Amino acid sequence: MFNDLYDVIVVGAGHAGSEAAAAAANMGSKTLLITMNLQNIAQMSCNPAMGGIAKGQIVREIDALGGYSGIVSDTSAIQFKMLNKSKGPAMWSPRVQSDRMRFAEDWRLLLEGTPNLDFYQDMVSSLVVENHKVVGVKTVLGITVKAKSVVLTNGTFLNGLIHIGDKNFGGGRAGERAATGITEQLRELGFESGRMKTGTPPRVDGRSLDYSKMVEQPGDERPEKFSYLDTTSTLKNQRSCHMTYTSEMVHDLLREGFDRSPMFNGRIKSVGPRYCPSIEDKINRFADKDKHQLFIEPEGWNTCEVYVNGFSTSLPEDVQFKALRSVVGFENVKFFRPGYAIEYDYFPPTQLKHTLETKLVEGLYFAGQINGTTGYEEAASQGLMAGINASRKVQEKEAFTLQRDQAYIGVLIDDLITKGTEEPYRMFTSRAEYRTLLRQDNADFRLTPKGYDLGLASKKRLDRMEVKQAKSDAFVQFFRDTSVTPEEANPVLEYKNSAPVKQQDKMFKLFARPNITIDDVRKFESVECFIQDNSLDNEVLEQTEIQVKYAGYIEKEKNNADKLNRLENLKIPSDFDYSKLKSMSIEARQKLTKIQPVTISQASRISGVNPNDISVLLVYLGR
Repeated sequence: MFNDLYDVIVVGAGHAGSEAAAAAANMGSKTLLITMNLQNIAQMSCNPAMGGIAKGQIVREIDALGGYSGIVSDTSAIQFKMLNKSKGPAMWSPRVQSDRMRFAEDWRLLLEGTPNLDFYQDMVSSLVVENHKVVGVKTVLGITVKAKSVVLTNGTFLNGLIHIGDKNFGGGRAGERAATGITEQLRELGFESGRMKTGTPPRVDGRSLDYSKMVEQPGDERPEKFSYLDTTSTLKNQRSCHMTYTSEMVHDLLREGFDRSPMFNGRIKSVGPRYCPSIEDKINRFADKDKHQLFIEPEGWNTCEVYVNGFSTSLPEDVQFKALRSVVGFENVKFFRPGYAIEYDYFPPTQLKHTLETKLVEGLYFAGQINGTTGYEEAASQGLMAGINASRKVQEKEAFTLQRDQAYIGVLIDDLITKGTEEPYRMFTSRAEYRTLLRQDNADFRLTPKGYDLGLASKKRLDRMEVKQAKSDAFVQFFRDTSVTPEEANPVLEYKNSAPVKQQDKMFKLFARPNITIDDVRKFESVECFIQDNSLDNEVLEQTEIQVKYAGYIEKEKNNADKLNRLENLKIPSDFDYSKLKSMSIEARQKLTKIQPVTISQASRISGVNPNDISVLLVYLGR
């Protein structure tokens, strides 16, 4: 049935698998995407939204490299918000509410229109491995498909177990069976595995809710988008979300079911996401709080199904229902389906290289929740990188990785590979030490040239980025070169309660003041003329304002990154024997032996390795 040898086989068609398959195929590799159900490609298993704090930056980076997540997020959006707009631009994070059905449909249509990509519906039960190298996969139907590389993106399906109160049953997602066989084989091959859990809230009938009792949360008045391309916006009208609260009465009703909760009665022993706890976990951990926020999120333009964000739970369905009916606005709520928790297998990511190729089996890549992460965006970015590297490996090209000062994706993967994770890993802006450099507005400047060199980002995308960069650079230089007189400047400054100037000064200096905006400086005739003469759009205006106002911070962070990147050039031999470093701590020797860092910089970021240990290592390396 499959006589051809594939370059890349991608197992699983969630967010990681979809990006991996698209990347490999678009880079010219003959690719096969195998999934248990072709109707559920890029399914939003949890909330119908993309982006958010730090996650929005990741989606922008995926798009800048030539991935699809940003495009699909735009075409399926029902609401757009730029979060943290009151803070500095390093914290600005785009987020869209998505039409769940349209999101999956748009992803499938994009994939079907991708050259070099084949599809097959079946469950992969095992890998074909010869001499520590993957050469194909086997399915439950007994079919063997040969390949030069394989990307596993199994999500929550590996030995997945769903819990609702005192009931539990196998499944990788509501209504879908779990995947078996792969975990056991990987353990036999020497891999270490663990268990994690996550949860999802009830879905309810929006027609049964009283929104007049809730706080409306509309989208931005001037909605933006994720993709740097001219994607079609569906946001002339937006759908509002709403907010309500739990109460002491709701908490008391939920507590009545704690003895039947798998989290409290010991049936679930795995670790869940710290930053997205279940409602019962929140009540238990924050006993002093008499209420918690619930965000009521529509699932699409036309459906009445609603997602109750903030009410993830594995309590019995009757307890969920009774408690929700006591929430303001939910007095007559009708369920579509109850919330549930799911346990699944993952593989500690310290067993991977920075390319996401496994250290034990050549040509085998892991991406997504199999690596211990949580979130669509984290999974999609790993899928993209795994697909890129699987394709480049079979094409005998140099591996592609991103440094911590180049992308949030680089931070994510380095954290996983170097530090590992014992709980579901979620990206935050605080994890990035160079977040002033890694803003959502400049992902195209940072990454599109790299995506173009890979053969992933189009010439059209590169040309668009270069025009934007040239225009913003020219506008910044205009502010550096152009002076303004006190007579012209002071009326604007006084209106903004900013100190007046006594002599002619450069516009750059005035524009850099914290309370002076692009709208203020546009009142200067020369500025408005420059904007009109050069046809500058909002993207260029925003980019220019950031470059002017944060010039000092950006320069300082670049210098810090350059200093630390010198350590990235200090390579450690792959066969280095750490056991001979007797003057190094035992813990450091054990950690370094396990992780096998590639550079001194990576070694310095390993938990348990201190500066003295690095000094010892440098001496032995002759540095």
